[in-house]
Amino acid sequence: MRSGFDNEEYIRIQSEHIRERIGRFGGKLYLEFGGKLFDDYHASRVLPGFRPDSKISMLMRMKENAEAIIAVNAGDIEKNKMRGDLGITYDMETLRLIDSFRERGMFVENVVMTKYTSQPAAIAFEKRLKALNIKVYKHYLIDGYPLNVEHIVSDAGYGRNEFVKTSKPLVVVTAPGPGSGKMATCLSQLYHENKRGVSAGYAKFETFPIWNIPLKHPINLAYEAATVDLADVNMIDPFHLEAYGKRAVNYNRDIEVFPVVNSMLKKILGESPYRSPTDMGVNMAGYCITDDTVVSGAASLEVIRRYYDLLKDRKQGTASDEMVSRLEFLMKNADIGPGDRRVISEVKKTADVLDIPVSGIELEDGNVITGKTSSLLGSGSAAILNALKTIAGLDDSILLISPRILEPIQKLKTENLGFRDTALDVDEMLIALSISAQTDPVAKAALEQLPRLRGCEMHSSVILPPVDDSVLKSLGLNVTCEPRYQNSFLYQGQRKK
Repeated sequence: MRSGFDNEEYIRIQSEHIRERIGRFGGKLYLEFGGKLFDDYHASRVLPGFRPDSKISMLMRMKENAEAIIAVNAGDIEKNKMRGDLGITYDMETLRLIDSFRERGMFVENVVMTKYTSQPAAIAFEKRLKALNIKVYKHYLIDGYPLNVEHIVSDAGYGRNEFVKTSKPLVVVTAPGPGSGKMATCLSQLYHENKRGVSAGYAKFETFPIWNIPLKHPINLAYEAATVDLADVNMIDPFHLEAYGKRAVNYNRDIEVFPVVNSMLKKILGESPYRSPTDMGVNMAGYCITDDTVVSGAASLEVIRRYYDLLKDRKQGTASDEMVSRLEFLMKNADIGPGDRRVISEVKKTADVLDIPVSGIELEDGNVITGKTSSLLGSGSAAILNALKTIAGLDDSILLISPRILEPIQKLKTENLGFRDTALDVDEMLIALSISAQTDPVAKAALEQLPRLRGCEMHSSVILPPVDDSVLKSLGLNVTCEPRYQNSFLYQGQRKK
């Protein structure tokens, strides 16, 4: 895949810019980190060349002078809220974040529970964190938040919150997901630091929307598509335009809340250092785009993928008609449609002819390779094997997995585990292929091509089993599907006899 983004330059100038912002506030900065700090696959898809770990790599250049606070909404703990892309609850994601920081040598020992009202699940989680030697601080609901600035910025407002003792010049405030109270945590800390005579500042780091590219650029449209559930809308920042006479892109929620945040900063610091919500940001990604054609094409594909994900979510009852309509409106205005992603039309055409589930993979050279469901393989497994044969230059008739390996797996599934379906899921197929590769050089040659599937577009004519979807994404394939099941069963998990 062609690159359109200079990752090394991004890490260099981004870390320099954050250092400059720390110096601007006398040596202490609370940096609200929006989006994904780790595993930012959205950014890597829309900015080819951006590595998923770029942001944490950038922070690692400053790790001696940085520490992290994890903010988590106590109400989300009580509701068992899930991080959809990982399938884990926010309390487990909090632990994962701490582990991820510590594995990279960054200091983190503090968790802030926001909107704390003694929720039973939050109390239990607090006990667990303390047993793990992690410090826990409570921030409370504030009457009149966020409009009653006089009350919020007072001993009865932020003053009630427990102060988190920090020791580093850069304090990164991140969270397991949106709505966790990162900004409120930063401002509460500023209030307490100021009361203690410590000079400190606040800034915000969000990769999207990118402020210094056009409002309707596909990258910024892809951000709207990704946040359609939040009804985020990109806008020209009116405060920035008025203050500097320059157009800058921001989004509705930051623009709407800026007057309130600005009033809080004035009351805490005496005067606000910012004249616009764009001023508060430190994102330098727009300066590192090296090929606009490449990133525009990649971002347009992301919009289409988000659309198909939304159609699937609506089928499964987790997305609304309104969300789908909103995204369809965005696509129509941007002249982006499913036809721009070739693998979709090829899969639908083949599935219509065969009248069975079909999956397809568009390879780097533009060739679309399909696979169909059979008694031996699910369509996803078949498509992977066929794609590997094509990349390795092998004849399509060659069997990569010996029947001696397939038969005992199928027997185990039906006779011992009690499943009706004998077809191998993708994970089962890959294990079988790995075993075959130990004795068969042809299977080994095919298996060695797996890394070349990373970044390829894939589509299925039916909703794939969750295990297939997860494994295919782990392989780096950009997977979507038609919003329909391959049968009429109400329960779509693996069925037993």
